Amino acid sequence: MLKRALSGLLAAGVILGVGELVSVPFGPNSSPFYAVGSAVVDNTPEAVREWAIDTFGTSDKTALFVGMSLIIAALAAVAGMMRAPRGAVLFAGLGAVGVIAALTRSGSTLLDAIPTVAGVAVGIVMLNALIRAAEAPEPAQGMSRRSFLGLAVAAGAVAVVAGTAGRMIGQARSVTANRLAFLLPTPKPQAPIPPGADLNTTMNIDGLASYITPNEDFYRIDTALVLPQVPSDTWKLRIHGMVERELEITFEDLMQREAVEKTVTLTCVSNVVGGELVGNATWIGYPLKDLLEEAGIQDGADMVLSSSHDAFTAGTPLEVLLDGRDALLAVGMNGQPLPVRHGYPARLVVPGLYGYVSATKWVTDLEVTRFDKVTAYWTDRGWGELGPIKTASRIDTPRSGGTVPAGKTMIAGVAWHQHLGISGVDIQIDEGNWMPATLSEEYSKDTWRQWVLEWDAPPGNHIIRARASDANGDIQTSMTADTVPDGATGYPQISVSVS
Repeated sequence: MLKRALSGLLAAGVILGVGELVSVPFGPNSSPFYAVGSAVVDNTPEAVREWAIDTFGTSDKTALFVGMSLIIAALAAVAGMMRAPRGAVLFAGLGAVGVIAALTRSGSTLLDAIPTVAGVAVGIVMLNALIRAAEAPEPAQGMSRRSFLGLAVAAGAVAVVAGTAGRMIGQARSVTANRLAFLLPTPKPQAPIPPGADLNTTMNIDGLASYITPNEDFYRIDTALVLPQVPSDTWKLRIHGMVERELEITFEDLMQREAVEKTVTLTCVSNVVGGELVGNATWIGYPLKDLLEEAGIQDGADMVLSSSHDAFTAGTPLEVLLDGRDALLAVGMNGQPLPVRHGYPARLVVPGLYGYVSATKWVTDLEVTRFDKVTAYWTDRGWGELGPIKTASRIDTPRSGGTVPAGKTMIAGVAWHQHLGISGVDIQIDEGNWMPATLSEEYSKDTWRQWVLEWDAPPGNHIIRARASDANGDIQTSMTADTVPDGATGYPQISVSVS
């Protein structure tokens, strides 16, 4: 039975490897592994999705890949141990799942089924050959051992070589070279960020997030299992729908326009209270207001449906894009072309809204429409339509569950309410009085503010809470709410031991 289980595992590897290689001319989303993974992402219940993000954070996709691999391995082993032709039938059934997953992706064609069909066909042939070798009659046992070993090595080689070749060819076709050659426009500069906006420049507080989040540390939450590869020289943005004139904008067109530079904090709606799915960056891009007004907005429109290259959609309130805030078609991030994982060559950045309704990456389409006519990816799955940011705060240091020495200790963190601003942060130790923290200098109402409080920490175990006030003086709510349907609420809280 061990040989038969191994036969199933090797045959499954052949299916995935061949499918990966054959998917090269059709695009990575036609790969059976990624097609099924994308279908899982699209159809995962919200409670499970939020659990995955809460548990694994930005490693949620890695966790998905590991989980899928374990399930595939288990099913493959079962297929190998089943009596013929049941194992082949099981593989064919799994192949049908892969075909359905590939064909139900937005923008798919019948050609996207070819990698899965080819992989399953070769895999079934290999499964049958391995099982025959494993179960050769007793007199030929010595020969069967050599035959099985040779076939096993061949199957493993096919799986590894085909899979690796498919991945390498796909990477060779990536936009890395295109991005490296991309020249950022010279923007109209924003006002310099004062040193006082970053407490780390004057106080060097260990553990406190920097005012500007480095690109490599900026959170990434999206539905793309395979990063879309969109060269800037073929990219186009279509603006259509309830407009006076449809526009199709290329990068050559954009370079004739004046770019701007704006620092904006972005927040994911899946960010739990005190979570890390928030970051602050300086973006280079083009005001969306100018592009939309050039197209001419028809009466009655109240929403812009943005679509990405991989068919993700987000519905943004039209008034937010026209009210003068720094809503951008962004092409640069912290002085560099957008990283591919953050939307190269172009994405949306809209202050004051959670990303699921505003921050479309790899954006290629803006449809001016109405909320009562169309829905978007996450609103179809039960999330709120408008997604306004809520006042929030986070304690960065000390770390929850940690130990600090008695005496002077810095309690520090960040607070945000994009497009309204933060006016104060208060800290509570155990059940004591709320104490005002010192805020960093405000640079923009669209960016977070750091805060710090010096605490004379007595020995023992303590609970520390924080709360922020917005620019109107309204305090963030203490009511605890989950991330679904429009963002978590409550006070961040940590526990520390003082010795």
